[in-house]
Amino acid sequence: MKRAKAPKSRSVTQPPFVFGKDYFRKFYLNARTRVVTASEMRSRAALIGAILEHAELPTRRILDAGCGVGLLKKPFAQVLPRAQYTGLEFSAYLCRRYGWIQGSVADYVAKRPFDLVVCYDVLQYLTDKEAARALNNLSVLSRAAVYVSALTREDWRNNCDRSRSDGAVHLRSGDWYRRRLRKSFNYLGFGVWLRRDVSAILWDLEQS
Repeated sequence: MKRAKAPKSRSVTQPPFVFGKDYFRKFYLNARTRVVTASEMRSRAALIGAILEHAELPTRRILDAGCGVGLLKKPFAQVLPRAQYTGLEFSAYLCRRYGWIQGSVADYVAKRPFDLVVCYDVLQYLTDKEAARALNNLSVLSRAAVYVSALTREDWRNNCDRSRSDGAVHLRSGDWYRRRLRKSFNYLGFGVWLRRDVSAILWDLEQS
C-alpha cells in the first residue's frame, strides 16, 4: 500500500478555519470518531501530577498550550487542586466558545512563566520551522516542567488508529523532537521534561 503524500505546510499565521466546529466534533466530541476520551485525559493528568509530586515540584500555574475543548482542565483541578489553569488555543471557534486565550505556542508571550506547560497533540500541525520555534518557546514559558506529546512518523506507522487520527499533519521522527527538547530539558519519563536549571531529587535509574 502506498503511503499518503506529505501534507502541505500549514502556517500558524493562516486563519484557523480548519480548526472549526466540524474538526473538533469529529476528533473530540463524537464517540464514534474521537481520537481521545475524557477517561484517557483523566489518566494523563493523574500521571503528570504524580510525576511532578514524586519529583517534589510544586505546581501552582499550568498552561495548556493547544487546550482544544479543555479535556485536561477538570482532571488537573482534581489532581493539582492548588494550580491555576490557563488554556491557550489557536482555534478562534474554541476561544469564542470556551473563553480560552487565542494564540500559538510558537510565539505566545506570557507575563510570567508557568510551573507546568502542556503541549499535547499540537506540534505535528506546525511546519518544521514553526515547531522548532514552539519547542524553544517552551523553555521560556515554563519555569520548571513541560509535558510534550506529538504524533510522530513511528506512531503513524505502528501505534495510532489511523481511522480516528488526523493524517493531515507533519510527521517527524521522535528524535527530531527529543534533540530539541534536550537543549533545555532533562527527560523524566512518560512525556514529562524538567528544565536543566531546576533541581529535583531523583534516583539514578529514575532518569534517562
